[in-house]
Amino acid sequence: MDVSQYLDIFLDESKEHLQNLNTQLLELEQNAENMDTVNEIFRAAHSLKGMAGTMGYKRMQSLTHNMENVFSEVRNGTIKVKAGMVDTLFQCLDALEEYVANIQESADEGENDNAPIIKALNDILNSKGEAQEEPAAKEEAPAEEPSAPAAAPAQAVSFELNEEEKKSASDAVATGKKLYQIDVNVEENCMLKAARSFLVFKAVEELGEIVTTRPSSQDIEDENFELTFSMLVASEGELDPILAAAKSVSEIANATGSAFAMDVQEAATEKVATQEEEKTTEVAVAETTAPAKTESAQPAKAADKKAAGKPQVSRTVRVDIEKLDSLMNLVSELIIAKNSLVSRATNQTQQSSTGLNEEIEYLESVTTNLHESVMKVRMVPIESVFSKFPRMIRDLSKKLGKPMELYMSGEETELDRTVVDEIGDPLQHLLRNSADHGLESAEVRAQRGKPETGSIFLDAYQEGNNVVIEVRDDGNGIDCSVVRDKAVERGIMTREQADATEDKDIVQLLFMPSFSTAKKVTDVSGRGVGLDVVKSKIEALSGEVEVKTELGVGTTFIVRLPLTLAIIQALMVVVGNEKYAISLSNIQTIENIVPNDIKTVQGKEVIYLRGTVIPIIRLDEVLDCTSTRNPEDDMVIVIVKKGDKLAGLMVDELIGQQEIVIKSMGTYINKCKFISGATILGDGEVALIVDSNTLF
Repeated sequence: MDVSQYLDIFLDESKEHLQNLNTQLLELEQNAENMDTVNEIFRAAHSLKGMAGTMGYKRMQSLTHNMENVFSEVRNGTIKVKAGMVDTLFQCLDALEEYVANIQESADEGENDNAPIIKALNDILNSKGEAQEEPAAKEEAPAEEPSAPAAAPAQAVSFELNEEEKKSASDAVATGKKLYQIDVNVEENCMLKAARSFLVFKAVEELGEIVTTRPSSQDIEDENFELTFSMLVASEGELDPILAAAKSVSEIANATGSAFAMDVQEAATEKVATQEEEKTTEVAVAETTAPAKTESAQPAKAADKKAAGKPQVSRTVRVDIEKLDSLMNLVSELIIAKNSLVSRATNQTQQSSTGLNEEIEYLESVTTNLHESVMKVRMVPIESVFSKFPRMIRDLSKKLGKPMELYMSGEETELDRTVVDEIGDPLQHLLRNSADHGLESAEVRAQRGKPETGSIFLDAYQEGNNVVIEVRDDGNGIDCSVVRDKAVERGIMTREQADATEDKDIVQLLFMPSFSTAKKVTDVSGRGVGLDVVKSKIEALSGEVEVKTELGVGTTFIVRLPLTLAIIQALMVVVGNEKYAISLSNIQTIENIVPNDIKTVQGKEVIYLRGTVIPIIRLDEVLDCTSTRNPEDDMVIVIVKKGDKLAGLMVDELIGQQEIVIKSMGTYINKCKFISGATILGDGEVALIVDSNTLF
């Protein structure tokens, strides 16, 4: 059976189970007596084992099977959870993640059997004493149990056909086919017997026709049987390939078979009990289509069971991000069409535009609601990224020999799916930076009167149209004198320049490629490939990163990201004869300034506004166009912010606020960093979007 069609679902669910296992193991390490956690781990491992077996990934199935055995004994109270055992289990998860990564890459799990890890798991099992080894051995080799095959003869005796089934069997024999009775034994610990039976039906149907089953197909669908079921199969081929096909299905312990003689059946028919006839009459109506019935009914059955256990599952739908992108694009086109209508309406006379305005207002309401709905579909909690980090900090704590704790908040904060997919890597670099560079050793912390266990905080919250993520620590802080020395050593600036540069600007040097203050290179840091990756990734997402640090107290990295990358509220302005858009989320205020208010400080133009000195950026000079404003006229200044910095963008005139669709510039214009994209206006004009962050 081709299971490749289920590969995407397998990968998604495997990742969810592995993340759940990571989280639960961390909890178990803190509270080894919590049986709820143990049960949750057992269930997740069992589910992973079943999924891997169904997909035919035997190595992954074997590893999870051994892991499940350990937790089976923990549940029974025969094994106690200890630190060394948790380390081994984390190694298991790393190995499983490697299998999943290989499968995602090539649909193959690879050749690594992970024998040392399996041996370590078996050593944990063996340590509890010889008497308890039976269950694991029994579960590992179910096919050799005498009890399962022994059930087959009992089924063979009572395999009696009703009239309808006899006719189907006779017709098959008349066309030259042979009849075989196949008795199938399901593994004792199989979770979905009906699903396994259905897969056996599918495999056998490739080689022959299933005349009937015992128990009935309906009973098999309802899992109303123990561990054995039988089939009467009509086939032109031999018995052995049919048995091999049945045995190839995961969690099938054994399959035996023999030729079925019609003459023996005829002699036994008279002895059929009345209740058996009633049972088989119901089957006779649709028995020849039993596998098809099973196929149609089984998925619904499985869905019902899943919904009963976890109602929220039925409320979520997995949607390919490309389909959402397509939907988003259609919404974007709708907004452009709306803007076009608005533009046309403003050029109409008051009398003729009344009805049109009402239509436009309605269209505006619909597109806004549609936009919000699509955005909500694309929004996912940042928890999916955050949940990976407690395990990472635990491992770093052991590797670096520093006791540390990670405290997280705001995991429910939602971000656009495309942003969430990209933000994990930068956050990982920032956390590793805090663990290695930020936190001091336990001895140094004790000398400074700090708790020996260092604290790292990961917080997310919404701020206007942005999501802010803070990574902070209570460590040493950034020593700017060390950064200055490094900058001079590398020839980035002279000693005089370094001494004259403010600390906040010196800190920005850490974001340069290959710049590192680490004294030695380790597998955690020191190669200078951390913070430059953070900066480039976040700026690619139209975000910004800011650093606040205090020597001896700690460092905070503040990452600001837009809620969405597709549609934004913008202020439309005119510079020269061209229209430009500035994101509203970056704008603080708009001011009218008289020319005499502009002063010069260190050769740069500034204004003094409500107690704050704000540098002026003339957009006509930046954009290389000629301003249409008279020099003696009042000036329009758009005050924009980046973190706690402010700047004034001088424009010729304002058009107003508008909802715009960001269209990527692609690779055509990649040198012009302060243009983040373009938008199509209502009159068909293209306006460029100014990225005020880069102008700072």
